[in-house]
Amino acid sequence: MLTRAVAEGVARGDVTLAFRRWATGRVSPGGTFLSVAGVIVIDAVERIDPATITPGDAHAAGARRVEDVLASLRGAPDDPVFRISLSHGGPDPRDAIAADAALTADDIARIGEALDRLDARGTRGAWTRGTLRLIEGNPGTRAADLAKSLGVEKETLKRDIRKLRALGLTLSLDTGYTLSPRGAAWLRARGRCSGP
Repeated sequence: MLTRAVAEGVARGDVTLAFRRWATGRVSPGGTFLSVAGVIVIDAVERIDPATITPGDAHAAGARRVEDVLASLRGAPDDPVFRISLSHGGPDPRDAIAADAALTADDIARIGEALDRLDARGTRGAWTRGTLRLIEGNPGTRAADLAKSLGVEKETLKRDIRKLRALGLTLSLDTGYTLSPRGAAWLRARGRCSGP
């Protein structure tokens, strides 16, 4: 929902608004979502006339001018515009998991089981371990380039990597991805063991 620059602005307190044009509202007050800068809290959602957006609103949304906000709105021109008040809800809880490289034998087994479940639910067979190894060998590589090397669509790869991120195994960089300390520790541990 937010670019890295805007999410980081919310985390600093510089950005407190977002504007979206949607056919129907997609977020609700009190909701949260994860961003590259941690947890983002949706404090309020209001349907507005875009003509009422002020220069102060534009600055609060991380834009220089009202015209920049209006130009950023996607969707059909007759769809309503929503003013969304945002605040920072703290660090991404996955970060603490991702930083934990002291894996027990049970941790190693549980991660392997979680990857097996992801592989079983996917439509392209066993992809998790190969994707982790690809990221390990190519940190900071663009998603499009990683996807091409795997023969999958970029959006498919990004969705898959988000699943690995949810397990605390990968981290997003400004460009591309890297293994988290936890992901690197798991791969090292699996390298010392037999099996996939």
